[in-house]
Amino acid sequence: MSTDHHPIAIIGGGLGGLTAARVLHVNGIESAVFDLEAGPQARTQGGMLDIHEENGQQAIRAAGLHDEFRKIIHPGGQAMRLVGPDGTVHLAMEDEGDGGRPEVDRGELRDLLLDSLPDGTVRWGRKAAGARPLGDGRHEVAFSDGSVITTDLLVGADGAWSRIRPLLSDAEPAYTGISFVETDLHEADIRHPRSAAVVGGGFFICLGDRRGLLAHRETDGSLHVYTALRADEGWIDTIDFTDHAAAKAAVLAHFDGWDEDLRGLVARAETITPRRIHALPVGHRWQRTPGVTLLGDAAHLMSPFAGEGANLAMYDGAELALALAAHRGDTEAALTAYEQALFPRSEASAVESAGSLDSMFGPDGLKRMVDFFTSGPEETA
Repeated sequence: MSTDHHPIAIIGGGLGGLTAARVLHVNGIESAVFDLEAGPQARTQGGMLDIHEENGQQAIRAAGLHDEFRKIIHPGGQAMRLVGPDGTVHLAMEDEGDGGRPEVDRGELRDLLLDSLPDGTVRWGRKAAGARPLGDGRHEVAFSDGSVITTDLLVGADGAWSRIRPLLSDAEPAYTGISFVETDLHEADIRHPRSAAVVGGGFFICLGDRRGLLAHRETDGSLHVYTALRADEGWIDTIDFTDHAAAKAAVLAHFDGWDEDLRGLVARAETITPRRIHALPVGHRWQRTPGVTLLGDAAHLMSPFAGEGANLAMYDGAELALALAAHRGDTEAALTAYEQALFPRSEASAVESAGSLDSMFGPDGLKRMVDFFTSGPEETA
């Protein structure tokens, strides 16, 4: 099989990689994106994202897509409800439509970015198996289908278990101590009205005794629920998740005594999926290495409890593309400028994420979250 050469190769077609490709395109720079999925509809993307004014929306503006982005905002999605294990509502905030963190469906945002790229930019079904330097900043990437490419600039946008990261760093994601069990309740208003009433119209948080239930109302009318537990890394392996009834019972055993409508977010669910939460070390960085860099989770995987993962990935992608446009003909100057800003930015968010995890899933998580939303975040030294 022949080896193709691409001046800029982006490994990973998630939000960060696609944003990089789009902002490069806007600035007249061609790139190729390689993604492991078989095609754009290979799997549902799922999940709601709050896109922050100071980073995610800035990336969308750099991509020239802010007007289109406004059209996919989920009305009411910024509403928030904070509840205790007995079902008592401790805090309820309505979506007034003027907040800086509107909610959008991840799949719709990904489609917006995909549709903005020239045909053929994304090469589907290309799972990276490994990469190696060729000298002078050039790299070779081998894919699991046997194909090989070379590139002058290799961008690792391939997520938590990046195959590009080892070129720069020995760091590997570590288990944070939190496991998720994700459930879905479809057509909630019709089929699960009690659960729909509990969650409300936007984001829902219930915390107590080092565990919690987090939920979103999706744009299709379903509820997506994250049951979060402090658990040993092997806990998920003790449950047969192909047996939905037994898996639900195993999860609900950790919520004995909780309000029955809260338990119903798991008990009435139609799907159930486990997920361990991992993170790279806070402050992860690497020495400048010619011809290669990282963005998004490949660079700074963190727990989701600061709500920054997708926002940072898109902002990274935009900032990398803008640096390359500003330093045309001098890739190393562009990468140096990009990484000098990337490292402190991602470290600050990783600190916030780790702190939020400890706050939410500590012994007084509910009180600390009520205080956070009513008084603002605690000051840190």
